[in-house]
Amino acid sequence: MIKLTGFADEAANEIEGQIRAIKTLGWSHLELRAINGQNITDIPEADFENVAEQLETHQIKVNALGSTICNWGKSILEPMDRDWEEIERAIPRMKALGTKHIRIMSYAVLRDRDARDQMVEERVDRLRRVVDRFAEEGLQALHENCANYGGMGWPFTMELLEKVPGLKLIFDTANPATTLDRTKPAPHPPQSSWEFYQQVREHIAHVHVKDGRFLRDNPESVFEDADYVWPGEGDGEVVKIVSDLHQTGYEGFLSIEPHLSVVFHDESLSASDQARFDSFIEYGKRMERILEQIKAPQTP
Repeated sequence: MIKLTGFADEAANEIEGQIRAIKTLGWSHLELRAINGQNITDIPEADFENVAEQLETHQIKVNALGSTICNWGKSILEPMDRDWEEIERAIPRMKALGTKHIRIMSYAVLRDRDARDQMVEERVDRLRRVVDRFAEEGLQALHENCANYGGMGWPFTMELLEKVPGLKLIFDTANPATTLDRTKPAPHPPQSSWEFYQQVREHIAHVHVKDGRFLRDNPESVFEDADYVWPGEGDGEVVKIVSDLHQTGYEGFLSIEPHLSVVFHDESLSASDQARFDSFIEYGKRMERILEQIKAPQTP
């Protein structure tokens, strides 16, 4: 059975507000990313203990940690000391929270280089070590197709899967549709979310749901400019992908990441606390309705 969860830091900064959002929707899990603007792997130990206590008190479980390990904010040209420090903080926190999954990436795209000059072997070597370290502790690192090497197009993600034993995927529905396809000649067109999904489906362990439309290439940012919308109203093929997940027996989580009232990687976009909370709840309800319609028996 497909289960719903969400990046509740888009509903509220503090853990109390995040829990309230999840409970308002009647869900049992949240995906932990940030507390008061700081990643869950980076907050002080006393703050983490408070988060764990609040979750236990309210009987909310954590399906995954959204870490910054090897993410779009880090360059493959830099040492990976910060990643190792984050990994060693993450492991005991995952165990304390009872979660097996953690989101990782494959470092920022080197925008001044073409797709054949992205230091892929260094990326692969680092990801092998990261995946192995988590596996030693019985934990699973999941690569997300975002503004990173694997997100440049599905062949790049498949290359990582082939070269990094034990790696599994988080598939984000909107990221392909709002990201340039570096497998095609310049000027690169946006990717197809459906095509990306079809190619990597058998390796997916977790799904992030957001929807949007590509606006334009933004050379000054690691992200392209995008317009984020309600699920099913953009180019992320949300309904088509979720329908296929249901039909093919996917039993994992769909984690909503609205990006409507707040975009986590864009500090210039924000909204009032109530607007953030309300849009998160509405997004969750719309996903519930989409799921209900998909699961409903089809009449001839």
